[in-house]
Amino acid sequence: MNEMRKLNGSNSATEPGAGSTAGPRAGSRAGSRAPFRTRLFAMLLLFALVPTVTVTLAWAGVATRTLSLFSARSAWERIAKSGDDSYRIVTAAPLTTEQRAALDAHQAELRESAQLARRFDFVTGRSIRLVIVGAVLAIALVAVGASRVAGHLSRQLSRPLDELVGWTGLIRSGRPIPRQADRRGAPEFEVLRTGMRTMASELETGRRRALEAERAEAFRESARRFAHELKNPLTPIRFAVDRLRRNAPDELRDTVEVLAEEASRLEVMAKSFAQFGRLPDGPAADVDVAEMVSRVAETTVPEWITLTLECAPDLPLVSGYYEPLVRAVTNVLLNAVDATPAGGRIAVRVWAETTPGPADSTSLSPTDTKQVVISVRDTGCGIAPEARARIFDPYVTTKPGGTGLGLAIALQTLQAHRGSIDVESEIGRGTIITLRLPVTA
Repeated sequence: MNEMRKLNGSNSATEPGAGSTAGPRAGSRAGSRAPFRTRLFAMLLLFALVPTVTVTLAWAGVATRTLSLFSARSAWERIAKSGDDSYRIVTAAPLTTEQRAALDAHQAELRESAQLARRFDFVTGRSIRLVIVGAVLAIALVAVGASRVAGHLSRQLSRPLDELVGWTGLIRSGRPIPRQADRRGAPEFEVLRTGMRTMASELETGRRRALEAERAEAFRESARRFAHELKNPLTPIRFAVDRLRRNAPDELRDTVEVLAEEASRLEVMAKSFAQFGRLPDGPAADVDVAEMVSRVAETTVPEWITLTLECAPDLPLVSGYYEPLVRAVTNVLLNAVDATPAGGRIAVRVWAETTPGPADSTSLSPTDTKQVVISVRDTGCGIAPEARARIFDPYVTTKPGGTGLGLAIALQTLQAHRGSIDVESEIGRGTIITLRLPVTA
């Protein structure tokens, strides 16, 4: 976590837009502030101690004041002294037996009351000290308890926050978030962790898609330029080959045919590059996928390969571009034909399926997506796992003389129709390529 903080500090220090004047001030302010955990601990401790100290001191002051009011030692001593003086004066006068007994009882009561007053005053003095000591002990106990609770809460809050702050640095630098989850803190932090993991995954997906889009655009641009440069000399080459065919002597016939075949191959290559460099454009139209796939399969699969064609009835029409879809299906079938030996089988299936989608924000009900699915299965040699991830990359091919654009054009066309293409393959048993087209592209 300390490395994450250092990474955040170094990244923020190198961000553009930080002036030379504002930078030191911001750094001095940031350096003068205590860490978040320390500040949080101090705030929680103060929130507990300030009310406790205030209430305890107020209570101790009131108790001390009240006990001091109850102290009447000096008053009772004056009463006892005046009583003694009165007793001596009265006893000098002639009294009856009953009067003297009453006077003696009164004198005894005065002395007992003065003694009780002195005892109460003693207890009151000790009670005030006990009140002060109790107040100090109460404040100390509350301080200890509050520091423990504040330390626990500050740890529970600061550790997940530090972890999340470290994750932001990882996300900003494009590095993956650690898989081991720190379960400390409130359950709400786990929600934040899950949200940040989801956000990091979506950001990584967005970055990858952006890079793939830039890469595909670069490939298309280079393909357009290459096709343009290749087409310019092909026209005079074809004219020259046709003239040589008419006028060349017999000993040069084979050479002329070689030139004609190579010119035709270059023309096919130029068309492939032109197709890859151009996205479908213009208004979309309704396409009968079953009819299209049937026609393409019957004209593409040769006779020495057994073709099984299965189209579900009442398929919905797909809104899309007919010619690009024909090229995509043709390229997939041509790859299947190239991989299938004589006597092998190619099975083509077309059906409709409904895929549940995310809930609509207005109706709060799932929105289903209707798709038309095209599956092409061959009994060829299969694709190796290490090569399966690159079969849709442009210019990647294992066929001699191939351009590596067939499946790249198919993927480009499916993506332009908001569809998808999947591959399943097993060495020695064949390959299944599945194309999914939404009904409304």
